[in-house]
Amino acid sequence: MARPCKARFIDTRLKVSTFKPLGIPLSGLDLVLLSLAELEALRLADFEGDQQEQAATKMNISRPTFGRIVARARRKIADALLHGKAIRISG
Repeated sequence: MARPCKARFIDTRLKVSTFKPLGIPLSGLDLVLLSLAELEALRLADFEGDQQEQAATKMNISRPTFGRIVARARRKIADALLHGKAIRISG
């Protein structure tokens, strides 16, 4: 049995929740789902420039867990950009 998910601190306030390529209706696009934890990890690592240890502490998770979350988020963003998919952020 897997361990229960630890509560994560998310400090991101969203104004929009979906991003898509210009000129293509959303109904014709595949979606990539990005969780709030993945968005927060991207914000801390890439936008704020925090080291993984600092960012993990801010999110109240371990450094290895933070590393897995940010790697998964980067892979999803790259997939959406390279293959013209829409990105939906959900919590």
